[in-house]
Amino acid sequence: MNITTKQKEKIALPKPKAPVEIKKETKPLKKSATGYRYRKYGHVAKLYQRLALPVTELCIKHKVPPGAVLSIISLESGWGQGYIGRITGNFLSLNAFGNDAELPALKMPKDITTQTTILDKRKLAKIPKANIIWENRPPSLKKDYRPDSIAGTTTHLDFLINHPDEMTKANLKNVEDFVSRFISHTSSIKAYNEARTLLDEQVTAHGIEILFDAKLNEKFIYTIGGRPNSFNFRETWPKKVMNIYKNTGINKLTKDLYLNKKTFEQAW
Repeated sequence: MNITTKQKEKIALPKPKAPVEIKKETKPLKKSATGYRYRKYGHVAKLYQRLALPVTELCIKHKVPPGAVLSIISLESGWGQGYIGRITGNFLSLNAFGNDAELPALKMPKDITTQTTILDKRKLAKIPKANIIWENRPPSLKKDYRPDSIAGTTTHLDFLINHPDEMTKANLKNVEDFVSRFISHTSSIKAYNEARTLLDEQVTAHGIEILFDAKLNEKFIYTIGGRPNSFNFRETWPKKVMNIYKNTGINKLTKDLYLNKKTFEQAW
């Protein structure tokens, strides 16, 4: 049975297990002595502390290089700060297709003093009305990973940012779609077919550890982007992804987490 938007709004949403407060960073994350330039930033540590290990595990399961995927997530989501990703959990900017719910057109409040879009209603209530302008945003065409009861609606836009565990679940569903539905032999995108063939051949020849090889990560990134009819056609896209890959030391981080069984704090 089809559910209308009004009916969706009445469906009970999952309740947070704990107060809606983002966990503070642990002391070891304040500074990294590794020499990787981007590790000094709190938002970088915060994103990877939450997602690096579970994303790596998903990537290994589906035989896709985890360092490359985490670098793409960082770029596409603006380190988790883009409004579409914060609403939908779609950090990889994957388009909806088939029966997927997608984010509709929205009217969003923006703080003109900070030039940021405000999603949290509680935060919005504390900002002087004179500092807020409302902007019309067109349909994003991106898949909405919020719970089924609110996915594809204009309500509860702050649900995931106020439910950290649900945000992580949404992010991981997003990653699983990418490494299974997109990077596959059945994809209609030639670049994705080529990437899947490349990875299968390399894993068969060298074993799963090849997914941590820097050259394979780079080849994968340049296979799926930087050319027409690919993840991102712009020639600068793979260069930006590789810049993040190198300056975060993400390949070493994923290897330490997965192969060397280090904690995030030890690996960071």
